[in-house]
Amino acid sequence: MVTAGVLNDLVRSLQVSVALGGQLVGAAAVVMAFGSPLLAALFSGWDRRRLLVLALLWYAAGHAISALMPSYAALLPVRCLCMLGAAAFTPQAASAISELAPPGERGRAITFIFLGWSLASVLGMPMAAYIGESAGWRWAFAAVALLAALAALGVWRALPSGIRPSALSRADWRQVLTHPLLMLIVAVTALSSAGQFTLFSYFAPYYSQVLGASAAQISLLFLWFGAIGLAGNVLLTRVIDRIGAATAVAVTLACMALSLLSWPLAVGMASALLVTAPWALGCFSSNSAQQARLALAAPALATALISLNSSAMYLGQFAGAASGGAIIAAGGFGGLSWVATGWMLAALATSVWVAWRMRAGKHV
Repeated sequence: MVTAGVLNDLVRSLQVSVALGGQLVGAAAVVMAFGSPLLAALFSGWDRRRLLVLALLWYAAGHAISALMPSYAALLPVRCLCMLGAAAFTPQAASAISELAPPGERGRAITFIFLGWSLASVLGMPMAAYIGESAGWRWAFAAVALLAALAALGVWRALPSGIRPSALSRADWRQVLTHPLLMLIVAVTALSSAGQFTLFSYFAPYYSQVLGASAAQISLLFLWFGAIGLAGNVLLTRVIDRIGAATAVAVTLACMALSLLSWPLAVGMASALLVTAPWALGCFSSNSAQQARLALAAPALATALISLNSSAMYLGQFAGAASGGAIIAAGGFGGLSWVATGWMLAALATSVWVAWRMRAGKHV
């Protein structure tokens, strides 16, 4: 999140193109995509309290070191190593809360945990964008390091020790990887993430160069997006156990597709606020609903499924950031929304088809 918010200052400071700067998002996403299931397998027997705290401390140290890097070439590998902390944290946080919550409340509990994504947007991105434009990207990275260290302390104080979900065997992983419907649900995450990050990775330069937005206006646009996203996730937490995770995913994907289809209508501040609202409403709640959908589909395999789903999200981020960078390098910002729309409609179609197949009797 912080890279997207500070991209304008980062590319100026390190003297690289917007397309190359955006690949910091993509490269980090690749690390998280492959790191998430590998780390889940490696640390499956660890106490989740200790694992989550260590992941946050690694994340904090990585951002602190990143802020000191003198060049893009030096920053890229440090940033990638730093994101191993996120790769470990995201799925293990969901598996930990799944162990703690009663069976009838697991969907709500998992979506509540992923309110963190919304908070990162509603608070983190506007603050990062403002700090990046006013003081520089290095101070924004340093702020993330401080907040991650404080979060590690909070997790240590709040989470009980002794949370150890059952370690997954090779047979469990084989069952997950060879189940076509489960893998198609994971593919929905990859497709929707690619659709979002084709455009989302370049929000800051798009707002600046196409809409002519000031630093304060860019922060306002990020704040608006995050506030609507937070509201969407809160709403999802209240209704997901009643309407079902598959229905929730379809609704959130449709909201995002609507924004991407209407993106060319965003020609100023007011229209940008209006056009991004449906996207924001579905953005973070979609991922939360996907995590809950997988955990509820096969509770015994929840740790593996959530880690794979996180990997799919990060692979989608890489694909989206890479395709967006290629489009900008070839012809500017004009084609971003159409490619993003294609990704998102593919995600929606896949999700609806899988839900239909499962209702028809192809249950996990």
